[in-house]
Amino acid sequence: MIEIRHLTKRYGAFTAVDDISLTVSRGEIYGFLGPNGAGKTTTIRILAGLSLPTSGEVLIDGIDISSDGLRAKAMTGYVPDRPYLYEKLTGRELLQFVANLYRKEWRDCEARALDLLRYFDIADWIDARIENLSHGMKQKLVIVAALVHDPALLVIDEPMVGLDALAQKQVKLLLRRLVGEQKTIFMTTHTMSVAEAVCDRIGILHRGRMVASGSTAELKSNRALEDVFLELTYGND
Repeated sequence: MIEIRHLTKRYGAFTAVDDISLTVSRGEIYGFLGPNGAGKTTTIRILAGLSLPTSGEVLIDGIDISSDGLRAKAMTGYVPDRPYLYEKLTGRELLQFVANLYRKEWRDCEARALDLLRYFDIADWIDARIENLSHGMKQKLVIVAALVHDPALLVIDEPMVGLDALAQKQVKLLLRRLVGEQKTIFMTTHTMSVAEAVCDRIGILHRGRMVASGSTAELKSNRALEDVFLELTYGND
């Protein structure tokens, strides 16, 4: 579903992402781990079609994001780490707007949207202005908006930020449910427990380079995944 080949992103003399290659299969949750500044969000933004690579290729279901970005974006849902919302819109208006961006009729998306809103216990707030929602409710609404057009790929940056324990559990269960529907999830996190609980495979990023990759079982074969993470990212500092 995802194929990244020798991906590099530079900003002037600074290399944010340095020659990354990986593949993610359909129906898989891939976790990208690393400390702040490792290059996770830069990679996510390229994968979501919001930034172009300096070199290398990113393919979504065989579609090159650089040369055919609209087709790739049409099958992708994106949840940024710091979502921007139109606060004066209601939840319903936002979801209708997002559906229209993907050239979907609201009547074709409404049932899915309402199902997700009910799952997150915020369906009663669908006609409230977003400015009146709590931070956690806004986070949930952003996830619903990313899924309203039923994308094959969900790209999600730090999915648990700003969520309480119950909401975090809801997100984890939702991600597993999506995988059961043969959706593909590419997510970043700096939380080891989230990676262990949710991801099928993990890549650890440090200073723009991939320093480890494998299943959670492989990476923690003789020790906690957190120890592996800390050793690989800080052991040589």
